[in-house]
Amino acid sequence: MPGRSRVRGISTGRVRVRGRISRHGKVRQAPAAARISHDSGATGWQVAGRRDAGSITEAITGLDVVISAVNTGHGIAETIDRAGDSMVGAHAMVDALVRHPGIRVIVVGGAGSLEVAPGRQFVDEPGFAENLPRGLGVPAEYHHVVSALRDALNVYRVSNRLWTYLSPSSGRVEPGERTGRFRVGGDQLLDTGGRDISAEDLAVALLDETELPQHIQRRFTVGY
Repeated sequence: MPGRSRVRGISTGRVRVRGRISRHGKVRQAPAAARISHDSGATGWQVAGRRDAGSITEAITGLDVVISAVNTGHGIAETIDRAGDSMVGAHAMVDALVRHPGIRVIVVGGAGSLEVAPGRQFVDEPGFAENLPRGLGVPAEYHHVVSALRDALNVYRVSNRLWTYLSPSSGRVEPGERTGRFRVGGDQLLDTGGRDISAEDLAVALLDETELPQHIQRRFTVGY
């Protein structure tokens, strides 16, 4: 889609961001409506329930693309407790897109559902849960979150909506350097040598897909 697209990003919590995003544009997000600054420039804000198809339907009206990057909680414990919200939210988004069949959604998920061998997903590898405390610094129970993100992906896969699912080949995504240089793959986990992609480069990948869609009704991955 050349030029600028009308995009809404869905941030952690219940905040929806409305605006026009170009490759060099910025959208400010907040974890709660009370933290939204009124000094938002060209970026508008709107609140909707991430599990509420009706409010999502209203929030995305008139857009071309929705970018969904949502945590189910504000900390590790709450994220684990509310892991099932990922699938509930996916169903709500799909229901909203039924009313807006021309809108694309790009969803940011996790690496656990990527394949390490044909037909073998990372989350199903022996010792996956037990290695989470050492590998990511989260409890073994966090595997419920990883599995829920896979369930959410499957919700999109059985739909006929214009979805794209981005699973970074990365244990963590944190602020770092924006290089604009990374590899793009499909359903297979990329061997990155343990190097995590930066949030800045993940944003570049999202905007690349927003402006020049290559993975409609497909999942893809990015990594160094």
